[in-house]
Amino acid sequence: MAKNVGSEGSFTTKDYQDPPPAPLIDPAELTQWSFYRALIAEFIATLLFLYITVLTVIGYKSESDPAKNADPCSGVGILGIAWAFGGMIFILVYCTAGISGGHINPAVTFGLFLARKVSLIRAVMYMVAQCLGAICGVGLVKAFQSAYYHRYDGGANMLSDGYSKSVGLSAEIIGTFVLVYTVFSATDPKRNARDSHVPVLAPLPIGFAVFMVHLATIPITGTGINPARSLGAAVIFNQDKAWKDHWIFWVGPFIGAAIAAFYHQFILRAGAAKALGSFRSSTSQA
Repeated sequence: MAKNVGSEGSFTTKDYQDPPPAPLIDPAELTQWSFYRALIAEFIATLLFLYITVLTVIGYKSESDPAKNADPCSGVGILGIAWAFGGMIFILVYCTAGISGGHINPAVTFGLFLARKVSLIRAVMYMVAQCLGAICGVGLVKAFQSAYYHRYDGGANMLSDGYSKSVGLSAEIIGTFVLVYTVFSATDPKRNARDSHVPVLAPLPIGFAVFMVHLATIPITGTGINPARSLGAAVIFNQDKAWKDHWIFWVGPFIGAAIAAFYHQFILRAGAAKALGSFRSSTSQA
């Protein structure tokens, strides 16, 4: 059990240990099989994520298409789409957390990089693997659903009619903040030490966060909060309307992730106060 010295010299104990910050650049990672195994896990997880979720979106639009005299209430509906996204994140984070950390989202990787949880090399390579996996996943959807793929916009994220760019950007920022904030909270070493007997603790709230954000923002942007998801759908669909406001689905999630990282690390975990206390202690001893 680790011991910490309090601000007035008293000893306190805690049953967890914060990991040291990841090095900014760690070339040694490039020589480790575990690093490449993690990249493969991120690639496959993002591929499966896009395959299932985009198929769900296209299937719902097909089953509720008024042009086919379909019942507007048929199919899974927006609730079902949200469950598909949240449920897949729950499953995939559970499966890959022990291998790659289960990011499956460049915005999550970016937030963890800012918090010094991963190195720059790992962050960049994760994002590349995630984007490639997303493109391949949507490519499979197009191969299996070619008759409906273009008719229903390929499941691409687009700003809905009646919403301004600022509203769409704000929705992506806030939605990603909710997700990344949940990731930080669910993987906090202090929480893990207290609830280590609950093996699905982290994947469950992360999946629910994705589910809840989709319920709120599907009508606005189709819900991005994951640049790889938006890029994969846009690359395979490759129509002007998919690229028109595509920047929103990168800028919004990265801003939201940065705010979440700052909020958790420096406000909730009192990183700024600890740094200030350490500075005061060192100056008083000088």
